Amino acid sequence: MTETTYQPVVAWSKPEQERAGTPLLVLFHGYGSHEQDLMGLVPGLPEEFTVAAVRAPVAMGPGFTWFPLMHEPDFSVDKVTKAVSDVVTWLDSVKGQHSSVSVLGFSMGMAVATSVLRHRPEEIAAVVGLSGFAVPADGNGFFRDDAVKAIKPPVFWGRDQEDPVITADKIEFTHEWANEHVDLTKVLYSGIGHGINAQELSHVKEFLTYKVLNVR
Repeated sequence: MTETTYQPVVAWSKPEQERAGTPLLVLFHGYGSHEQDLMGLVPGLPEEFTVAAVRAPVAMGPGFTWFPLMHEPDFSVDKVTKAVSDVVTWLDSVKGQHSSVSVLGFSMGMAVATSVLRHRPEEIAAVVGLSGFAVPADGNGFFRDDAVKAIKPPVFWGRDQEDPVITADKIEFTHEWANEHVDLTKVLYSGIGHGINAQELSHVKEFLTYKVLNVR
């Protein structure tokens, strides 16, 4: 019996024949959403990137989730690492044709993006986290935070201090983790709540241009 490679549902910004040699930016949506949700960001991102938006694996209401919410009884770090392992397996199947790999996550998607970084820090050029958080490792060896700290990869974290969704404990942990382990660009936006505005998207474009496209 042959082992099949995990193949998530993916929305692409470029047709397959135009992807070779381009930098890849992988988008991870939030809880209860889907792969098309963040594709609206593409016109505001650097055109050099091939953008791939990945659908989370677990059906949830009208959309999908990567893992249970952290306050729910069936949440576990193992469920986070399972979802991220599957993403990394898929990444391994596509990364060879790209000049670099960066990741962007919104809300729970930021937890996925930062977890991909923490598992494969040598392979991720940059991380963008929007209105989201990172998950505590709880001693799980999947998260190679010492290797992340040695590299200090560039991470952009944008959020509204009045975000009504992401709880204070998640923000506190993410601050502590990011300040210790990565080269952090943190920007606060007032009035966006749990969302993204044009100013933030322009900052993301600048960040990716400076930290990925202009690094040779």
